[in-house]
Amino acid sequence: MLSSSVQILAFALALLGVLGATVATLLPNWKVSADVGSNIMTAISQMQGLWMDCTWYSTGVFSCTLKYSVLSLPAYLQTARTTMVLSCMMASLGLCLASLGLKCTRWGGSHRAKGHTAIAAGGCFILASVLCLVPASWFTNEVITSFRDTNVPESNKYEPGGAVYVTFISAGFLLAGGVIFCLSCPGKRSGQLDYSSSTDPIKLLQQQLRQAQLHRDQIHREQLEQEQRKREQQTLQDQTDQSPKSSQSKTVQLQTDDVEQEKPSQEKPNQDQEQQYYSPSKLPPKDIKAGYSLQDYV
Repeated sequence: MLSSSVQILAFALALLGVLGATVATLLPNWKVSADVGSNIMTAISQMQGLWMDCTWYSTGVFSCTLKYSVLSLPAYLQTARTTMVLSCMMASLGLCLASLGLKCTRWGGSHRAKGHTAIAAGGCFILASVLCLVPASWFTNEVITSFRDTNVPESNKYEPGGAVYVTFISAGFLLAGGVIFCLSCPGKRSGQLDYSSSTDPIKLLQQQLRQAQLHRDQIHREQLEQEQRKREQQTLQDQTDQSPKSSQSKTVQLQTDDVEQEKPSQEKPNQDQEQQYYSPSKLPPKDIKAGYSLQDYV
């Protein structure tokens, strides 16, 4: 959403536009008599508005007559009446919605609801400005066309009055305020909570505390993720370091097993020989000569 100062500026512009449109609707000088011909001797100025016709005489007398008959009016004048009244109504509705959609106010609901209300107010202001531009443009075109018509006598020629210019300016104010309010789209905000009012100091403190807590939680999660990544890297490094050692130990173990298998196969014949030599059933043969003594020979 836009800042509070920009919204206040848009509200001020829209308020000026509403006041200008209302005043222009009531003013009687939508067209003023041109200073041509001999009518300036009797009447200083003749003015015609949406609701009345006024005349200001040279004697200082100012008289106005209301336009009671609606059907006798030309089409552009009837359209101007209707559209200006609708414009004032739409602009007033926009002011009510804008007062609810301002961020600096305590009413109007949450920030998101205020954003939608501000957009609705902007739409009302833009529609009111269009309703102001249509009658002002049509009325001005009719006055200029009649002034340039050679068949119209000089005493009946008019030119656009001050009310027309006020209507154009008011339409510009309403359009500017409406566009600014339409830019108050709330959008999507991640990680932020929605509060009903931003001006309450207690709620502001709670909002700040919760945002700080969310920030701390995010930092803690990032630290945990970094530690987990370091552990995974350490485990992978340990596995890569232990893999050559394990292969070497396996080869050494296999070599020792082979040596142990060869030793029993070499020791077995020796044991069999010893067993065969020292067996009680198979004694070694005795020397025959050793059994005779010297006397036997004699």
